[in-house]
Amino acid sequence: MRDESTPSRISAVNLAEVVDVLTRIFKSPLDDVLATIAMLESGGLEVVHVDRSIGVHAGELHGRYYDRASSPLSMADCVGLATAAAVGEPLATSDEPLARAASAENVATIALPDSRGRRPSGS
Repeated sequence: MRDESTPSRISAVNLAEVVDVLTRIFKSPLDDVLATIAMLESGGLEVVHVDRSIGVHAGELHGRYYDRASSPLSMADCVGLATAAAVGEPLATSDEPLARAASAENVATIALPDSRGRRPSGS
């Protein structure tokens, strides 16, 4: 599915989302979540610092693509997209509006299945 010669990356903001969802929604103990993240990092996962450039680009993307009805992108979605653009790597997503925004920005996507097994087309 991905080129194993390049590291997997996640922005620090999107990592915060992962921790939030696993602890708040799935009720996973924080220590277990942190241990899993540490294991992924030891296997090569890189956490990308969200610097000024990524932050400004994320805000620009949100302003350009957010629409409450047709494109309900979160700011964190836009941080993920800005991060993928900054590191020059594809964005893995199951979210159709995010895949469309990535396509419009010429950022490749890895289409993941959503909870119903559907993958975004990105166009």
